Amino acid sequence: MIGVRSWLRKRPRAVDAAVAVVVFAYNAPVQGLYVPQGLPPGTGVLLAVGLCAPHVLRREFPLSCFASVATAFSLQLALGVGFIPADVMLLFALHTVAACCLRWVSVAAAGAVALGVLVVAIGWWDELVLNVGDLVTALVLIASVWMWGSTTGLRRAHVAGLHERAVRLEKERDDQARIAAAAERARIAREIHDVVSHGLSVVVVLARSASVSVREDPDRAERSLETVEATGRSALAEMRRMLDVLREDEPGSHAPQPGIAQLEQLVADARSSGMPVEFTVRGTARPLPAGTALAVYRIVQEALTNARRHAGPGVTRVEVGLHYGEEELRVHVRDDGRSAASGAASGGGHGLVGMRERVAAYGGALRTGFRSDGGFEVAAALPLGRST
Repeated sequence: MIGVRSWLRKRPRAVDAAVAVVVFAYNAPVQGLYVPQGLPPGTGVLLAVGLCAPHVLRREFPLSCFASVATAFSLQLALGVGFIPADVMLLFALHTVAACCLRWVSVAAAGAVALGVLVVAIGWWDELVLNVGDLVTALVLIASVWMWGSTTGLRRAHVAGLHERAVRLEKERDDQARIAAAAERARIAREIHDVVSHGLSVVVVLARSASVSVREDPDRAERSLETVEATGRSALAEMRRMLDVLREDEPGSHAPQPGIAQLEQLVADARSSGMPVEFTVRGTARPLPAGTALAVYRIVQEALTNARRHAGPGVTRVEVGLHYGEEELRVHVRDDGRSAASGAASGGGHGLVGMRERVAAYGGALRTGFRSDGGFEVAAALPLGRST
């Protein structure tokens, strides 16, 4: 049954044609009973064709179909032909107009049909073709068909509205997914910037140190080159992991992101490159959410990279500190350099922008700028929930 219904729904023109053929075939044997004497032969057949044929195009041209059927019905009345079975097509046409056209158009169409019935009733009252009961029944039938068509139209409009809303919501969902993907790619781009900037800065400084001491102190040069190799491998591994996320057709790595535990290694790498870094932790350390721990790591990493670039050769002290409080974790990176570059001071670089976005994402606050006693400072405060 479901298969037949689906087949019929996919072939509306064939269904309408079949209805027209069935009504015409039912009307053909009996149409002679309703045609008065004196009319040309075949009058009833032509009237039946005029009533049935437009039904085939009722879905594409509902108003034109109704007008054609109404014209054939009016001609039938003008010729004095009584009601014939094919007149039911007028009700089908009215139903289509009520379902597909504007309300005032369908009301006018229903009024025209009712007027035609009244003309028949008044004109043939003496012959009792329509008595009062038949007239009331016909008018009720016309009203019922109009209401049925109007209800069908409202239901179709409601279904169409739901479909349109579903399409719109699906499009909005896809747009939100694309926006989220773009934001994620921007975040990963900043991650790559941090990794590459830090790793390359360390590699450049260590390579310079190795080139200077390769003749005078080969052991120191060897240690520097080993650190260069380790730093390069670490940076490449982390960059590959993040680039894997950008490849939609390949699964991303599930390796853990760096966090608080990796800060000591980060500071050790900075010391190996010649920076006088001191690392202190105050308060009671506690486990942090992975995102917060990653944000702390990236803030320290970017701040050390900026210090290496902009603090100048006169820097004698770089402080990296964590302070665990009751409600927040404070992070600071300070140096006593005397020649900070304008890029770091203005905050226009991608690194400082990334810091601000990271801190803002976790509801924290970031302050960057020159210190009153010289040097540059990066200070962040990240809130800690009670659960952490």
